[in-house]
Amino acid sequence: MKKYTIRLNTRRCVACHGCEVHCKTNKSLPVGPMLCDISTTPLKKIGGVPRLEITFSTCRHCDQPLCLPVCPTGAMVKRPDGIVYIDQATCIGCMACANACPWQIPVVNPESGKAVKCDFCMDRLDAGLKPACVSKCATHALKLVELVEA
Repeated sequence: MKKYTIRLNTRRCVACHGCEVHCKTNKSLPVGPMLCDISTTPLKKIGGVPRLEITFSTCRHCDQPLCLPVCPTGAMVKRPDGIVYIDQATCIGCMACANACPWQIPVVNPESGKAVKCDFCMDRLDAGLKPACVSKCATHALKLVELVEA
């Protein structure tokens, strides 16, 4: 079974947040909810060189997602390739998924009132394309990685 992750090369990332813009554009999301997070820490010296520490956080598409069993409508779905997504047709916006997630990854779409989260742009993956954040990253700092089962 395939399993994906998105990795950030912090030496290439300039924290422009273009990945977030392209993600929201691809998913037609309004200003507000972020499906991933690019964060920076205050400038500090690393090896004598001033640098920003940059982190990237998104859904981990857990092997045993805690968000799945708590969803009262079954809107939280895990595909055979490990991608966990929200079926918008059955989501009622109760946010039980976010409460169960240790990282509170699902967020509310203020326009629909339903939960949304990163699904690695599975529509694009199914079409042989990379997720929007990866394909549009100006510095090529994000990379979709297919993990190998041990």
